[in-house]
Amino acid sequence: MTKFNDLKLDPKVLQAIAEAGYETPTPIQEGAIPPALEGRDVLGIAQTGTGKTAGFVLPMITLLGRGRARARMPRSLVLAPTRELAAQVAENFDTYAKHTKLTKALLIGGVSFGEQDKLIDRGVDVLIATPGRLLDHFERGKLLLTGVQIMVVDEADRMLDMGFIPDIERIFQLTPFTRQTLFFSATMAPEIERITNTFLHTPARIEVARQATTSETIEQRLIEITPTRKDQSAKQKRELLRAVINAEGEACTNAILFCNRKTEVDILAKSMKSHGFNAAPIHGDLDQSQRTRTLDGFRDGTIRFLVASDVAARGLDIPAVSHVFNFDAPSHAEDYVHRIGRTGRAGRKGVAVTLAVPADKKYIDAIEGLVGRPIPRANAPEDFALSEAAQRPARKDDGKAKGRGRDRDDRKGRPVKPHGEEAAMSPVEAAPQARKPERDAPERDEAKEAKEAKDGAKSNGRRGGKSDGRKRREDRDAPVVGMGDHVPDFLTRGLKTEKA
Repeated sequence: MTKFNDLKLDPKVLQAIAEAGYETPTPIQEGAIPPALEGRDVLGIAQTGTGKTAGFVLPMITLLGRGRARARMPRSLVLAPTRELAAQVAENFDTYAKHTKLTKALLIGGVSFGEQDKLIDRGVDVLIATPGRLLDHFERGKLLLTGVQIMVVDEADRMLDMGFIPDIERIFQLTPFTRQTLFFSATMAPEIERITNTFLHTPARIEVARQATTSETIEQRLIEITPTRKDQSAKQKRELLRAVINAEGEACTNAILFCNRKTEVDILAKSMKSHGFNAAPIHGDLDQSQRTRTLDGFRDGTIRFLVASDVAARGLDIPAVSHVFNFDAPSHAEDYVHRIGRTGRAGRKGVAVTLAVPADKKYIDAIEGLVGRPIPRANAPEDFALSEAAQRPARKDDGKAKGRGRDRDDRKGRPVKPHGEEAAMSPVEAAPQARKPERDAPERDEAKEAKEAKDGAKSNGRRGGKSDGRKRREDRDAPVVGMGDHVPDFLTRGLKTEKA
């Protein structure tokens, strides 16, 4: 069996590995480290949780042991799709490089540019960044990538899902042609394969068996619910989720609750808190400082329930998660493996519960096809019963919020009908109340009046009646009404046009 001591790593790195309690490399580490130390490009295909972060951090520290960083010119670059993944890479670097003098900088969104600029100006050996923030620094002239010797792209398939592939291609073009590239992805979509063929040079390909099976330490359950009303489906699922958590009792020390959409994350977190559960949301739209505080609170136990989108399904290394609840069945089968993999780690026991409605059948079928076996079905807790509120029709807007900010027209352009006391008033009486008191309101809607005049002109043109023309001339000679008591005489006379 291969040991870390057999991989020709720097003695200082081996010392840090031993202090971290590791002796044997994982398959992706065993396959990727030797060619990386030889300076070859590496193409690693492995799922999250297989240890590939150490698979590129360890050889990187060894290769960068000699040399010195220059201001604004990092010697190596690590790209990660999310802030959490980038932060995890930074933590791994700190763990394994603690006996070296190598420096690092973490460039992620939601953090002050000024603090990051100071780190870059001093010069860093390792730059860990998300693509967007990296390009922001480059376009501001604060960063040069011409000194990059080693470039790492982590979770490339996630980059593809998040639309970062154009940014990745641009960053590749900003780095030297002679760089060494370590490229890792869970899957090889055609777009990702095109990039590897373009930017990698005869790479060593290391492919770890696809993580299509779930850990035996995880107890899986699928609870199916058929909502009594379609418009109350989410509310009924929330009630079921609370009942399941209460049924788990003290065994549920903490849990991650996964939703498919960010809006649902916020709704579920708010609902959990309103029912006395210590819960907090985390997703991509939150400020980075808030995301960091939430994760730290979940790690130290001050937050019991972490309500998350799939941004947290990959890269969160929190060993002691007792439960995972899929409030929404994941639309991608592989995300199911990533989600429930947050529990049952490091030999611990874990529980993963998925709530499903009839519309989720295609997702459940895809998951069971991927893992190669059915998810054990379970019943709702015996004492579970839907509340009356969850079975009543969902409340509809009374129209006030819908028309907020528009006192004349709704979104389809129709005049808003008066109601209440205004409905009993004539248009002339009601109009002054809808406007500022110092202004006299016209008796008719100007747009409506113009439309009627236009329609009348068309109809008159078709009929060609002389009486209608004479009536229009009389209207032009009539004084203008509604301009106030102090209007000059010339404004009260109609306009006369010369006959052709």
